[in-house]
Amino acid sequence: MSTTVDLTEILAARDLQSGVVKETPVESCRYLSEILGRPVLLKFEHLQHTGSFKVRGAYVRLARLSEEQKRTGVVAASAGNHAQGVAYAAALLGISTVVYMPEDAALPKIAATRGYGAEVRLAGATLDEAIGHAVAEAETSGREFIHPFDHADIVNGQGTLGVELLEQVPDVGTVVIPTGGGGLIAGAATAIHASRPDVRIVGVQAEGAAAYPASLAAGRPVRLESMSTMADGIAVGLPGELPLALVAEHVERMCTVSEEALSRALLVLVERAKQVVEPSGAAGVAALMEGVLGDLDERPVVVVLSGGNVDPLVLQRIIRHGLASAGRYLQVRVRISDRPGGLAAFLVDIAATGASVLSIAHVRTAVDLALDEVEIDVELETKGPDHCAAVLERVRAHGHRVMAR
Repeated sequence: MSTTVDLTEILAARDLQSGVVKETPVESCRYLSEILGRPVLLKFEHLQHTGSFKVRGAYVRLARLSEEQKRTGVVAASAGNHAQGVAYAAALLGISTVVYMPEDAALPKIAATRGYGAEVRLAGATLDEAIGHAVAEAETSGREFIHPFDHADIVNGQGTLGVELLEQVPDVGTVVIPTGGGGLIAGAATAIHASRPDVRIVGVQAEGAAAYPASLAAGRPVRLESMSTMADGIAVGLPGELPLALVAEHVERMCTVSEEALSRALLVLVERAKQVVEPSGAAGVAALMEGVLGDLDERPVVVVLSGGNVDPLVLQRIIRHGLASAGRYLQVRVRISDRPGGLAAFLVDIAATGASVLSIAHVRTAVDLALDEVEIDVELETKGPDHCAAVLERVRAHGHRVMAR
């Protein structure tokens, strides 16, 4: 078991991972390069075993347990990705595993964790609460608790991504990394700065679960009072002490992105890069598209796609939300004539704009409706913000009253 995080330990972790962790590809993205005005490459860590970077640290941590600890077994807590990484590594090493997951954890992540042979117990509303249950289990059962990010072996294991990235893109100028508890960014930044201190490291958190800004300002982990984000993979309310110290030393900027930005980024990755990732995995792309990365030179920017374990039903909702945020859906309430042919006339006007009707509903109970009026809620598929504006202009020009959108 290591107690320090440095390049020597990270390289030793890489040797330990040989044959278990695969080198994930890096590919350029022309669409994002055009937005940023310099080369942008995507590190496809969502194609790692178990669908995220987590297996890097989990395997190192478990492989370095004593024989007695391996016989007793381990316990972990996770919203999904660490759970799968631990379960996968434990299966390879023949270690009994119990994993606590939040009660609302994504069903595919629960199923995958069980599929790797772990016993899954749902407990707590958040990851922090699940961690509390796992720690209590470790104290009563004797199982070794495998923290998702606040342990040197975990951080050194995640740091192998940084070594790998420098080999793949030796002229990189900025690396953008989604950040939850901080294990990945702490390890990768340490590895990169050991030989390339000129590389800028930028972390990205969801606005609704951004514990690092306050913690960095305070110089100690500060717990969030509440969290709300679709990006469950980076929804961590309390940074780890070890990652926080390394982030303070190596990370130049920690920025946040909105839920709308996350959904738009996920949509762009599906449409332009042909990659399906989870919301947390798209956080770096969201930051790039929002222009919050800070000062950049002309060297390439590498964005890490950290995970791809997304529930298909959640993906469907997020893509729909992303389309709306990008102006591809228009939801509007309109008052039209309630006389025969009124709705048909309205739909003719919509058809003339080239928009497609997805749904329509009559509202006849508004207290201020005139006797000859009806209110309708209509959802349209459009081609972007300019098309939305053109649709609304035609609707108004033909005497229909737009009440809300």
